[in-house]
Amino acid sequence: QVQLVESGGGLVQPGGSLRVSCATSGFTFSTYYMSWVRQAPGKGREWVSTISPAGGSTFYADSVKGRFTISRDNAKNTVYLQMNSLKVEDTALYYCARGPRGDYRYLGQGTQVTVSS
Repeated sequence: QVQLVESGGGLVQPGGSLRVSCATSGFTFSTYYMSWVRQAPGKGREWVSTISPAGGSTFYADSVKGRFTISRDNAKNTVYLQMNSLKVEDTALYYCARGPRGDYRYLGQGTQVTVSS
């Protein structure tokens, strides 16, 4: 069965950096777009970023463009999100999703990212 397991979240100060990871299994990882989405307390789900199957194309929400970088390692079946210059408003539960933007049938359990001084 499809499994997505996020890790790497934590507490970081504004301006800091964090990398979250998503280890996957149960499907042919290298043939799927992968995405990151987030959900802040009291708010709806927000798409963050998407990467193409071979990693050659990446897409970002305007709110994170220039600060976040999505990448993948198809040999390890893992997708990453490097987050730099973090802001308080980046605080959220971060999920990886199998598929392009808007396809959230398969999500992990999420990893909490808290940006606070």
